[in-house]
Amino acid sequence: MEHLKSSKDNGTLSPPPTPFGPTDDLGIRNENGILGGGPPPPPLPTTHITPPGPPSPEPTPKPSPTPQTAFTSQEATQVPIPVPDTPSGTYGPPPPARAETNPLPKFGIIYDNAEPPLTSSASPRPKFNSSPRMKSYQELNDAGSASSYPRLSKPVELLRSTYDVVVIGSGYGGGIAASRMARTGQSVCVLERGKEKWPGEYPNGLRDASSELHVSGNFAPGWTRGKLVEGGDPTGMYHLVFGKGQNCVVGNGLGGTSLMNANVFMEADKKTLALKAWPEEIRRNVDGLDKYYEKVEKVLEPEEYPDDWPELPKMKLLKKQAEHIGLGDRWRKVRQTTRFKNGPNSCGVEMKASALTGQDATGVNDGSKTTTLVTYLADAWNWGAEMFCECEVRHIEKAKNGDGYLVFFAWHGRNRGHFKANLHGDLMWVRAKKAVFLGAGALATPEILLRSKALGLPMSNMVGQNMSGNGDMLAFGYNTDEQVNGIGRPFPSPYNPIGPTITSVIDCRNQDNALDGFVIEEGAVPHALSHFLQVMLDIMPGASEPKDETLLERTQAALARYGSRFLGPYFKRGAIAKTQVYLIMSHDSNQATLSLQDDKPVLEFLGVGRSDHVKKLNNLLQQATEKVGGTLVHNPFFALMGQQQVTVHPIGGACMARDNTGATGVTNHLGEVFTGTGSEVHDGLIVTDGSVIPTALGANPFATIAALAERSVEGYCKSHGLTISEEDNGLLDLFGEPQHAPRRYMPARKRERIDLLEEHESLIEANEVIQYADDIKAAGMGFTEVMSGFVHFDSNLKEDNRETYQLAYRTAKSLCESARFFLSVQAFNTTHMLNSSQHRAMLTGTFACPSIPGSPFMVRRGEFNLFILDNKAPGTRNLTYDFDMTGVNGRKLHFHGYKVVDSSVALAPFQFWKSTSTLFVTISEHVPGMCDDLDNEDAWRRGKVIAKGIMHIQPADFLSEILTMTPTGSNLLKKVISATSFLTYFTRKSLSLFLAPLTPLQYPSPTYNGFINNTPPDQSIPIYASDGVCTRMHIWEPTAYPDNNPANIKNLFMIPGASVDHNIFALPTIRFNAVNYFTRAGYRVFVTVHRIGQLMIAENNWTTYDARLDIRACLEYIRKNYILPSSDPSNPSSSKIYTIAHCMGSVAFSTGLLDGTIPASWILGITCSQVFMNPIWSTINLAKITHAGPIPLDKLYTKLSGGTWFSCSTSPQDGYFQCLINQLLRLYPHESRREICNNAACHRTSFVFGRCWNHDNLNEATHRQIDRFFGGVNMRLLNLLMKQGLEGYVMKNDDQGFEKLTTEENIQRLKGIPFLLFHGRDNAVLSPEATERTYEILCDTFGSNGVNTGNGNDGKTELGGDYKRRVVPGYGHLDGWMGRNAWKDVYPFVREEVDRVVRGEGYKFVEPDDKFKRMVEGGELLY
Repeated sequence: MEHLKSSKDNGTLSPPPTPFGPTDDLGIRNENGILGGGPPPPPLPTTHITPPGPPSPEPTPKPSPTPQTAFTSQEATQVPIPVPDTPSGTYGPPPPARAETNPLPKFGIIYDNAEPPLTSSASPRPKFNSSPRMKSYQELNDAGSASSYPRLSKPVELLRSTYDVVVIGSGYGGGIAASRMARTGQSVCVLERGKEKWPGEYPNGLRDASSELHVSGNFAPGWTRGKLVEGGDPTGMYHLVFGKGQNCVVGNGLGGTSLMNANVFMEADKKTLALKAWPEEIRRNVDGLDKYYEKVEKVLEPEEYPDDWPELPKMKLLKKQAEHIGLGDRWRKVRQTTRFKNGPNSCGVEMKASALTGQDATGVNDGSKTTTLVTYLADAWNWGAEMFCECEVRHIEKAKNGDGYLVFFAWHGRNRGHFKANLHGDLMWVRAKKAVFLGAGALATPEILLRSKALGLPMSNMVGQNMSGNGDMLAFGYNTDEQVNGIGRPFPSPYNPIGPTITSVIDCRNQDNALDGFVIEEGAVPHALSHFLQVMLDIMPGASEPKDETLLERTQAALARYGSRFLGPYFKRGAIAKTQVYLIMSHDSNQATLSLQDDKPVLEFLGVGRSDHVKKLNNLLQQATEKVGGTLVHNPFFALMGQQQVTVHPIGGACMARDNTGATGVTNHLGEVFTGTGSEVHDGLIVTDGSVIPTALGANPFATIAALAERSVEGYCKSHGLTISEEDNGLLDLFGEPQHAPRRYMPARKRERIDLLEEHESLIEANEVIQYADDIKAAGMGFTEVMSGFVHFDSNLKEDNRETYQLAYRTAKSLCESARFFLSVQAFNTTHMLNSSQHRAMLTGTFACPSIPGSPFMVRRGEFNLFILDNKAPGTRNLTYDFDMTGVNGRKLHFHGYKVVDSSVALAPFQFWKSTSTLFVTISEHVPGMCDDLDNEDAWRRGKVIAKGIMHIQPADFLSEILTMTPTGSNLLKKVISATSFLTYFTRKSLSLFLAPLTPLQYPSPTYNGFINNTPPDQSIPIYASDGVCTRMHIWEPTAYPDNNPANIKNLFMIPGASVDHNIFALPTIRFNAVNYFTRAGYRVFVTVHRIGQLMIAENNWTTYDARLDIRACLEYIRKNYILPSSDPSNPSSSKIYTIAHCMGSVAFSTGLLDGTIPASWILGITCSQVFMNPIWSTINLAKITHAGPIPLDKLYTKLSGGTWFSCSTSPQDGYFQCLINQLLRLYPHESRREICNNAACHRTSFVFGRCWNHDNLNEATHRQIDRFFGGVNMRLLNLLMKQGLEGYVMKNDDQGFEKLTTEENIQRLKGIPFLLFHGRDNAVLSPEATERTYEILCDTFGSNGVNTGNGNDGKTELGGDYKRRVVPGYGHLDGWMGRNAWKDVYPFVREEVDRVVRGEGYKFVEPDDKFKRMVEGGELLY
């Protein structure tokens, strides 16, 4: 998709070349030699993320070309860094085709043949009999436009960590700063408290307007002390601030108060500018501000109401009133920033002529109002500025690491306001490298500065002082004799237009004393307040009624009042339709102050509304009203709150100092903030809004605010060598992409370069996700979450297990190391989130833990996974939180947290709440690229751990979290579907875990999955026993050996148990299996698969006693081919082999040794896993034997099934009897809920052998495919096992009378063989007594020090061996070999014993430098 369209004529997008060169698809400059000549920088390898395809039948956009980027690293010469400015449509598939321009909809009064009347009184009437038809953006969208409304702002998810410039607020001061600084090529971030709304989105009715009202301040009627109040939407368009003495109304939204002001462009008179309150640079050069007024005029294009447009009754009446009171020569039309013609404005945005709605005070929906949104901000957007809404800036700090400032803000988006305790406590922040421009308004800017000062930023003590209400007064000339038509209408009649809110003025500013000057303007009441106005004017006390009225006049007045009451405010002859609105601006005492009380702003005006000057103005209004037969009614604040006025023009609070020192003001003449009472200023901290104005202007102030802002920005640019481009925009495509991008430079420090590159990549991916969802109009889902707990700062806490987290939590709690995060979770495409395996959403917010240096941390574009399958634990779903976070000191760390929802929640509501509200947290050092692969769940393990702990959701926070859950979408239906889909998925997954015993059984998978460590043998040898039975033996050659000397290779023989094969030692589903472990330790590994293992011949009624023949045959093969040819006759041990035997393989091995089938002289040592010659069943297995009923289970199964083979595998297609067994095994008893699962093969294995593992120790792949590693058992073998386990010793077969083999004579054959016996503490197959009894027999028989045929330093036989027994905590039966963490919990002590016996007491194992060592050191196996 072309980033810049080709040049065309007649108003289409035609961006001329910029002085900084062209941009690529990312909006990144790739011109050669921006700072000089030379070749272009080499390209970075491209990154292209392919988004998931949309669900049918949504169309799939075509993928866009892969963006090319260019980064170079030069210490001496900075090179522009191509960090994307992520314009709409930049990344990912292009949006559907649309027109090259998207002009604002056509509004305004429509005349036949497009010819307006010549005059209002003599012109022909329009030839149609309906109201004007005004299209909205939504109608354009329905007709095929790409989006309902333009969106200049970006989601906060796309906020960068650092910008050159941060602008606070988006009114006149903020908009000008953003536009001008963006035109210098700086990267600009605009933070606006309100939302972005465009014509067509502003409220019309009372209900809509009420939802946009925010009320705050000190509610103090009369002389009461008052009470702090707070209510409504803090990001709403209309902010009513109560103050003691006077109240204020200001606006929020992208565009600030310009969205709701009356558009009057009125320069300050020269006498006012010459007052002593102004800095010398201004008061001695009052004409010097003219050029800045002209700059503003060039952009905003103010003009008077045209003479050839319909005459407006309210304007006509004000002129008449002016003449009645002798001020006719002072009446004139005002210049205003209302459009009276169609076409693009000065910044290239299409606008339409006014429909004369009178709706300015609540937002004009006809597209005619020249706000900063359609001028300065649109221009800033076109030059690469990035804007973010619902961001309430709280304070500013000096950056702790490097130059610039940190701007802290409360993000109100994603319904975060429901967490009232956290909203202003857990602040987000962004860094401004060079400058911060405060344009938040005369109330918000002093508040920010006061809070910043309280938090340590030095500045003048004059902050919050010398504020003014600009002498504003509001009054009404109620029920006059004249038609006024001053009530706004969203769709006015062309025959009776209201007009702009203000169109004319009685300008009385030219006085000998500038403080005596004032202006009186007519106004209009917006439709939203029209019905309220009637009630207010009727009941308002203190009204000044006309004198000497006749009975007829009083009767007519009463009829007019009743007409409005019963027929509404638009009744032509009603009192409301004949009510004039007065707006006065004058000079007050400038004695208002703003302070912080309980961290909330408190406004206090002194002397306002009681001065002689105000009384004079009220008398003047009284005369003007009486002359036209009306009743003067003061504003409701004046009458109901003790003669308090209301102002819409608060100014001051961060005033310019008259002597350019902090002793008399907060800023110098350029708006730069003083560092104290002297003349020194904070470099790059500049105020550009009305708070710098040191005195009331006696006129509408926005023109002066804008001119001073232009002056301040120009001064900053000159002092810093920046040039503001004057290039024309052409016609802007507000639905397209900006024509320009800021210049970004590669930092000199390597760490900063890496961080910037990673941010670049994350922005690409995040923007692509957001843009793709927008292109296909996908519905999303989001919520906000607060979790708190304790995190211990300690780099030694490396283990990823509950015990480690609990230890860290307890330690942190004792040290008061509290932690908290405040994160918003947003899925931009609910369908994709729920259908993908990762169930991914985006995280944005903050993490705070004072014990970790750099706190608080900013979280941008993190990853949340909802009920993701935990591959490390069977039947477990995790809710995971993974994100990089940047501290205020610039340090980047990584946060990984997970909530574990496993079978322990089954039928346990409290446990379910505990699982879903408990987060296990690991904080680690950030490793570059660690999050490049979003599907790598273990990427977080690469960083060095620095802290661990546990966090929880508190019940109150959970209730708030529920309230924040909000669907997003282009229409109500999509929102409903999104919310329903999300809640259905969440409920389904929750119930599948909560009701685990009742959920459908999980049958064996037909395909292999999760084989991450395939370990095929180097050889597979057929082995023939003495009775002719053929089995197999697998051989693995060593991958490393001591001293890199092949002579140091040793042989190791391993015997698996019944029903399994070599895979329990060479398990492909864990990353580090036993064969890997021992081959890298220098051992040639042999594993037998005997006749009772996972072979077809196992069905032929073989037993453990028979399997001893296979073991002997394997040993004979090993001795013949590997041992005897290289054995040392002088060293008897060289002809022996060390053996590791597990479970029934160990039992079979013991029978061969005890009856002499296997000569003990062949064996160097033995490690017995779980049992050797004394099998004793666990309690539950004994119960199966002793309490199964009159018929033993093996006999019962044979009788009912008609066969002698019980398979551990199954399928839904099995016969009825097998399916019945599968369902009955749901009821198999478990020691704890953690061992509950719905795997049918696991159930069958547990039924026949007992539970073979702690489920926590297996990973999902092993458990899911357990049928691949287990065969089955024949009933003859089962019968023998039952009998042996019941009697507690090994024996011969049934046809040999179950002869006992553990006789004293037989045990003597074991003399001289060192034994290590280990047992899982949680073994549910065999009792711990199985190894304990063997250990006691060996010790009692041979003494605690047996003979060890180990290989000493001199190669001779020596004494000193013994018998060892070890209980392994946390392990069961088979998970000691198949567990995901067996590599660190079991294998090492087994190898140590093998090394001791085979290589000698003095041998020290040295880890080979291989992939397993790197995985261990990288933390990839620490789980």
